[in-house]
Amino acid sequence: MGKKYCLAGIIISGVLVFSLALAQETGIFLREDFNSLENWEPMNFPKIKRHTLYTIVQEGESSYLKAESNASASGIVFKREFNVFDYPKIRWRWKISNVFEKGDVKVKAGDDYPARIYILFTYDPRTASFGQKIKYGLFRKLYGEYPPHSTLNYIWANRKHEETVFVSTYADESMIIPLESGAENAGMWVEEDVKIVDDYQKVFGVDPPSTASLAIMNDSDNTGESAVSYIDYIEIYR
Repeated sequence: MGKKYCLAGIIISGVLVFSLALAQETGIFLREDFNSLENWEPMNFPKIKRHTLYTIVQEGESSYLKAESNASASGIVFKREFNVFDYPKIRWRWKISNVFEKGDVKVKAGDDYPARIYILFTYDPRTASFGQKIKYGLFRKLYGEYPPHSTLNYIWANRKHEETVFVSTYADESMIIPLESGAENAGMWVEEDVKIVDDYQKVFGVDPPSTASLAIMNDSDNTGESAVSYIDYIEIYR
């Protein structure tokens, strides 16, 4: 039994080293084409019992992530973290069925979006200020884990605004950046390509923590509406 575990550990370590070496060689940390959800895990929120449904759908030789919300909220998180200075760019292709009539980024009651991509920056207590340690430590006592240090939240906004960035109505550490707005392109595939470090520096005024994870969400718990969104692929690269 011990030899089997040892062999399994060697194989897993070898695969990880190979994956990291391949990423360094190609300049791509992640290329997710959504053939399955094995690389993702659920992201649920305290007190929200109704969750969004995430599935893989096939159309011919192509596969997509399908997210269906109905007065619900939850997300999925990629299982591996990455260094945003090594891989500071992310691009993807997404599509939505509709926006939310009552959706409004400026108020809590309207804080729902048919599609959003999160960059979740990891909180590190070793580098935190005294105030952060108290705040994040309390959260950990209540929910069993630390929240992200901060987030960039790229959304398909429900309506157009003059502003290009918003502070989340739920958390000052979360900045919301609309990439698409309104229903004009609903039902159409749209390509996005953003620079993580540059955007963080612009909206927070400082360099980001180096380690981050990736999450996807379609939520409608505040508005009570429903929407279906799709993601064709996501790529994190140099």
